[in-house]
Amino acid sequence: MSFLFGSRSSKTFKPKKNIPEGSRQYELLKHAEATLGSGNLRQAVMLPEGEDLNEWIAVNTVDFFNQINMLYGTITEFCNETTCPVMSAGPRYEYHWADGTNIKKPIKCSAPKYIDYLMTWVQDQLDDETLFPSKIGVPFPKNFMSVAKTILKRLFRVYAHIYHQHFDSVIQLQEEAHLNTSFKHFIFFVQEFNLIDRRELAPLQDLIEKLGSKDR
Repeated sequence: MSFLFGSRSSKTFKPKKNIPEGSRQYELLKHAEATLGSGNLRQAVMLPEGEDLNEWIAVNTVDFFNQINMLYGTITEFCNETTCPVMSAGPRYEYHWADGTNIKKPIKCSAPKYIDYLMTWVQDQLDDETLFPSKIGVPFPKNFMSVAKTILKRLFRVYAHIYHQHFDSVIQLQEEAHLNTSFKHFIFFVQEFNLIDRRELAPLQDLIEKLGSKDR
């Protein structure tokens, strides 16, 4: 289901995905938020001692979905069929949508349509209890890591589109610090656990190197 035409007032593109309070993942999310407050992002993304890797990746994937959801929600008025007739990240990178189920053959579409497909698809994965179990003791499926990698690879494309096509609007809205911190957190996380192929990161490689060099 699509929420593209929902209320803009909340400034999120899709409804926020909440982690149930009192659950193991909720405790991990609180840990992540507390560690982020220290300002050391390299340390913040590390797997907490004694924790399950799948749980940690699941919690952070939900968090990145919510962050990107909010960031894209702030610039939707600038991203439309006219300004962005194709989903791109600069002149060299264009993305066509396929989810393997409803749309099997990749289709060329506008950026807002692509991002709507993408965020709806991610939301469906996060809401699937067989893929992202929220109850304690329910195991993650064998293909969890593969699904998480695909989700993160696709979420990266929204960052790439925002940076390449809408950064002027982000500056105008004074959201650049928020965007940069969110992206830096995302990149450090996927680098820590090798979750996105380097070739997929190419549209923002210069920025990634710049962000990384500041932490050395």
